[in-house]
Amino acid sequence: MQRIAVLDYGMGNLHSVVSAVKRVAPEDEVVLAGGPDQAAGADRLLVPGVGSIGACMTGFRQAGFEPLLRSAIEAELPVLGICVGMQIMMRHSEENNGVDCLGIFPQPVKFFGTGLSSEGARLKVPHMGWNRVRQVVDHPLWQGIDDQSRFYFVHSYYVPAGGNSAMVGQADYGIQLAAAAARGSLFTTQFHPEKSAGVGLQLLKNFVHWDGAV
Repeated sequence: MQRIAVLDYGMGNLHSVVSAVKRVAPEDEVVLAGGPDQAAGADRLLVPGVGSIGACMTGFRQAGFEPLLRSAIEAELPVLGICVGMQIMMRHSEENNGVDCLGIFPQPVKFFGTGLSSEGARLKVPHMGWNRVRQVVDHPLWQGIDDQSRFYFVHSYYVPAGGNSAMVGQADYGIQLAAAAARGSLFTTQFHPEKSAGVGLQLLKNFVHWDGAV
């Protein structure tokens, strides 16, 4: 049995994430950790996030999770970031008049803006709903998931796809965006696997069995 810690820093759809992880890992201990002490000894970490980046960064740091996260990545423990849990790993976000993030990835987070269109149709912001994800890298977390599968997104800010060497999954919403980014034992998704039906559960299942190697 392994211990999986879902980090609770006051932001995120935590109960649906915990429920989904328990569904794919019924024999494991899944804990909702409100601080580093409660996450101590975890075999893997999951970093969800919903809301504004400013509040997320404040909550994450005030909870004392930054040293825990950096130590876990350095120790090559598997870490999964979801939605804003992906964006906080980036260098800087345009949201809230500009917020410095953790800088684990060098990419920025940008606002979709207004006037987005695709094939003559106007696109709404936030980007909300199902979208295809192209697997640009053969990563272990894509195992058993068909390329161009649809995942569920809810976001107004995005990580650009262009020149993004960390990108492992790409989506198109008027703009080419990174749907997933990875480095070493860290894997992050802009979409919500816990809301993405069977393909999302498969990704979570892959995560709970992943040894962090690529």
